[in-house]
Amino acid sequence: MSVIHAFIAVAVLGVLIVLIGYFRVRKALQQQRGLDQHEGWDEMMVKRLRADGYRPFNEYQVDFFLALKGEADCEAVRARLEPEGFAVDVKRMQDGSDLPFSLHASKSMKLLVPDIQEVSRRMNALAEEFQGRYDRWAA
Repeated sequence: MSVIHAFIAVAVLGVLIVLIGYFRVRKALQQQRGLDQHEGWDEMMVKRLRADGYRPFNEYQVDFFLALKGEADCEAVRARLEPEGFAVDVKRMQDGSDLPFSLHASKSMKLLVPDIQEVSRRMNALAEEFQGRYDRWAA
């Protein structure tokens, strides 16, 4: 009997080790893709705004910010965002950065985590496409 019990204990331990490894690898892959960083920040900010009195089903003006290389990039991003209901303005920054243009895209929307995360993913993809940077959002 003790051999059987030892075998079962080793098998259970092996399964636990495999499961722990699986979840560690999965978390590392998510972090590598940046999902935890942006989506976790979005969720944290929505929770913070709700704690400050923002209501989830009211619409608020939400401002998204991108840093881009040139005016042509800004106009290309503007052309994509305005048909989606965003008001867009662009300012040239004076900081000497390699991304001297700040694009501000504003839209009235509900502060629901999945909606904010979807727009953040879209803004991040646009920034990457134009070799820029997504600088998150504010409400």
